[in-house]
Amino acid sequence: MNTQPTILVLGATGSIGYAVTENLLARQLPVTILVRNRAKAEALFLNQPTLTVVEGDVQDAELLKRVAADKDFIFHGINYPYNQWFGNMDTATQKVIDAASQRGGAVIVFPGNIYGFGKATEPIREDSPVNPIARKGQLRVEIEAMLEKAAKAGHCRVLNVRLPDFWGPNVLNDGVRPIFENALQGKALPWLYTIDIPHQAVYTKDAAEVIVRLMLRSVGAGNASDAGKLSGIASDAGVLGYSSDGTSDAGSTPAYQVFNYGGQVHPSMRSFFSQIAELTGKPLKTQVYSPLFVSVMGLFLPILREVKEMGYLYQNTVVLDDTKVRSLFPDFQETPLKQALAETLTWFANHQLKIEFTPSAGALNPSRNSSANAQPETRQGLIRSIS
Repeated sequence: MNTQPTILVLGATGSIGYAVTENLLARQLPVTILVRNRAKAEALFLNQPTLTVVEGDVQDAELLKRVAADKDFIFHGINYPYNQWFGNMDTATQKVIDAASQRGGAVIVFPGNIYGFGKATEPIREDSPVNPIARKGQLRVEIEAMLEKAAKAGHCRVLNVRLPDFWGPNVLNDGVRPIFENALQGKALPWLYTIDIPHQAVYTKDAAEVIVRLMLRSVGAGNASDAGKLSGIASDAGVLGYSSDGTSDAGSTPAYQVFNYGGQVHPSMRSFFSQIAELTGKPLKTQVYSPLFVSVMGLFLPILREVKEMGYLYQNTVVLDDTKVRSLFPDFQETPLKQALAETLTWFANHQLKIEFTPSAGALNPSRNSSANAQPETRQGLIRSIS
């Protein structure tokens, strides 16, 4: 019997996983999430009719297999604090592969990143050679290799969507959370090393839209703006119709696919912070932490020792070339920056600080000559400038 595709989201209460889950639920698609804290998940997603919440740990291999047994897609949004990556990210990924290998193989949707490319001086394409210069970059390369090997062996299929830094509602890592919470409280906005070079970043809602479009495209739904288009697409034989040699029945779709989505390139983090400040109506204050500060504090704080290793990403402009994915979805447009910032500030005010917040009307509706009209650099413009 034909049905809509079934989807399991891992890491649904995290940054990208939250945005992907929200996007899928908005399309009224059936979504199961495996979470360690049911109460937290229910508070985030409220009472959604197409959502099933299962409480448990992804490291519980047997539980994961049971939950994933009838799923067509598994979104692998699992993440750990930097100082817990080793021994967790790789083992979790293997358990996801094992779970996906059931029932002829599900599609693992993996949000990749730029860590495996070091100080790339040219825009990173989907086929660019990896060049990790940090332990965590090497681990990410190894994880992608695990996924590619499993896909090419016919155990599963993999959709790897590489992203740069990301920000948005429910992004609670120590790099993003203080920016929005401090802005709402009139405190200095923190950043590392340098604040005046271009920086590429994605709004999580935009990243989720691209990821979900790619998922639904694989079942023939085009840009999938209407969830109703999915009826009757998936079948008991497998949602993508792949054969055991790792290609589609039509012989044209590889079992392991990579797409880049780079979002917007901001002229500098200072300009990004200025627009946040305009929305809050508070004076802009910044706090840039030097390499020396991070090194010294890393002696006492394990997480900062891990951040130090990735410092090159704050000292260099590393850019993903996402021409491929944009050509697939020519109608796709990012959320306007001021709107995205206002949505994020409002989320942090409501969910984290529990305060009232109304974005500055002047910042949302600037005059023609206002500094609030500052826009991110065009993607192609920046790609040309560093090529």
